[in-house]
Amino acid sequence: MDRFDAISILHAVVETGNLSAAGRRLGVPLSTVSRKVSDLEAHLGARLLIRSTRNVSLTEAGKAYLVATRRILEDLAEAERAAAGEYAVVKGELVITAPIVFGRLHILPIVTAFLQAYPETDVKLVLADRLLHLADEHIDLALRIATLPDSSDVAVKVGTIRRVVCASPSYIERRGRPQNPAELVGHDVVTFSAFALSEAWTFGRGAAARPATPRLRLTVNTAEAAIDAAIAGVGMTRVLSYQIAKAVRAGRLVTVLDDHAPDPLPVSLVYRGQEMLPRKLRAFIDFATPRLKAAL
Repeated sequence: MDRFDAISILHAVVETGNLSAAGRRLGVPLSTVSRKVSDLEAHLGARLLIRSTRNVSLTEAGKAYLVATRRILEDLAEAERAAAGEYAVVKGELVITAPIVFGRLHILPIVTAFLQAYPETDVKLVLADRLLHLADEHIDLALRIATLPDSSDVAVKVGTIRRVVCASPSYIERRGRPQNPAELVGHDVVTFSAFALSEAWTFGRGAAARPATPRLRLTVNTAEAAIDAAIAGVGMTRVLSYQIAKAVRAGRLVTVLDDHAPDPLPVSLVYRGQEMLPRKLRAFIDFATPRLKAAL
């Protein structure tokens, strides 16, 4: 029995949800998929899958085996990439993730220039405002705007971004401009999920940081919606400076309480720590880092 082949088939079955879909993905008959999984179970002396007419699920032994063998397949894929020259020349696919607005404004132009400079590379750019796990999501490089926790990942700091409070000129004319955070109590606020974990906004830096609790008039789930509502005069919102740069330049929003802003957030390129760094990844980091530093 080819155990690597059987393990790959098992992973395909779990990822697709049933044996038939795994066979279609791999281009092999259903009977072959079923036989390979059965042979693997017989070899291990353990049942890995619970089969039904429409789908399959893992037994407890199957769950443990899947986790243990995932690293084996990743190591094999890495060895094949090395043998194919991925560590010697700049070639292959990169999977990069970034927040939606930042990615569109800053990462996408860098990616397009990188693809022109390195014609043997391909890039999958995943823009999302949720945190994607590098290993689980098979991400090569992530742009993070946050204070990073301790981990085995490697971070290259490329700049900082300020958190700003803003409102439309019409709202300021109607409700007045707050001169200190305490005056926010009398104002309406638009917030979104990334900053709605606490009803309090923090102002000031370091040990001098203090919370302020404005009235949450509207809560939305994206920064873009919060910015649109602020432009419409619903209330003030707190966002990252790059998200409203265009609206501020156009005079549709103005910032307030700049003298009371909290510590800026670090912006970093993050990748998994590994002994051998693929040339494609090193090339992109070297290509992107000075461009991001200049932009930030």
